[in-house]
Amino acid sequence: MTDPQVAILMLCMFIVLIMLGFPIAFTLVALTVGFGYYAVGDTIFPLFVQRTFGVMSSDVLIAVPLFLFMGYVVERANILDRLFHSLHLAAGNIPASLAVASLITCALFATATGIVGAVVTLMGLLAFPAMLKAGYDKRLASGVICAGGCLGILIPPSIMLILYGAMAGVSVVRLYAAALFPGFLLAGLYIVYVVARAVINPNVAPRLPASERNVPFGQVFFALLTSFAPLAVLILSVLGVILFGLATPHEAAGIGALGSLILAVAYGQFSWEKFKESVFLTARATAMVCWLFVGSWGFASVFSLLGGERLIAEWVTALDLAPWQFLILAQLIIFLLGWPLEWTEIIIIFVPIFLPLLRIYDIDPLFFGVLVALNIQTSFLSPPMAMSCYYLKGIAPPGVELTDIFAGVMPFLLLVLVSMALFYIFPSIGLWLPQVIYAR
Repeated sequence: MTDPQVAILMLCMFIVLIMLGFPIAFTLVALTVGFGYYAVGDTIFPLFVQRTFGVMSSDVLIAVPLFLFMGYVVERANILDRLFHSLHLAAGNIPASLAVASLITCALFATATGIVGAVVTLMGLLAFPAMLKAGYDKRLASGVICAGGCLGILIPPSIMLILYGAMAGVSVVRLYAAALFPGFLLAGLYIVYVVARAVINPNVAPRLPASERNVPFGQVFFALLTSFAPLAVLILSVLGVILFGLATPHEAAGIGALGSLILAVAYGQFSWEKFKESVFLTARATAMVCWLFVGSWGFASVFSLLGGERLIAEWVTALDLAPWQFLILAQLIIFLLGWPLEWTEIIIIFVPIFLPLLRIYDIDPLFFGVLVALNIQTSFLSPPMAMSCYYLKGIAPPGVELTDIFAGVMPFLLLVLVSMALFYIFPSIGLWLPQVIYAR
């Protein structure tokens, strides 16, 4: 076999092994060492050790454990029920008010945590029963929870964007600025859709009783002031110092981690047990990300050394695609990879295969990164492997079937594709803000 054929064999073996359920990080490490020994002999061992040290000491990745810790602390501070209640009161007179409140809560809470499973599960326990009790169509209610819970992947401070920035060599600060408005666009499309559905067919989202709609302004204001405002201030503070260059992402993440602890204390929800749980979960998730980075670097290096990257580049260029056709092909592959894989594996393992091709087609890595972040939403929403649907099914009442949840997320999946099309046609939606802020 020629070296490029060995590289393709390496890639095929990886796909087969993860389909069989082997741990992804250690599968990457094993393939790196095995095929690396074939390619360069004993040299692979010192190279692998050096890269492991380099990843563990990366300044960019320092932000990952700090943002994760911030999310876990916020999750355990029981802020979600206060936040949903206050937004429920504020949106009482809007059609589909519970769905609108759920989406805004999901967007804000997902932004603070960035953990899709946690947001979908907690909102499934809190808002989903409330919508069903109010007579909402269970498919619409399911779609709201599943789609809203994924927004933290896109809206800064997103951990996914940190990982993409580290892989692509793109400024995380610019990525945050570029993803801000596309994230709000997608959340806005979700809200417009549920309101329009309620206006066209009020039976899918009945209006709340007058007692829940006609709440005194003072009560609504106090509820927002004590629940919505503190979390919003924390998130905006973290984003603000990053976007305006007052602090680096990892410094801002430190501010966010401290702020989350202060919020937990202020709400009377801080305990040593919850603190230990947050630290443990942060360490576990960070270790997973770091070893994925180590394994993916080794895998990509050996794959490139054997000529696999060149072979793929030659194959793609031989297709004689226009830039827009290449973008569609790349996004279609990422969409399909979202069925068997988590977003971390897609970003760390497969996106780097496309990065060298961006120069060939003169595509801005910043634009490509935001497009990928939008696309990653589909990996949690597209059946049959829509993980957010399974998260919700795990805690849903007995009468809610998985087919109902799948049917409910399909309109939201379509809205993700619409947002991707809008961003492609009007790239200034995302690229305008970084150009304005960082014009110099």
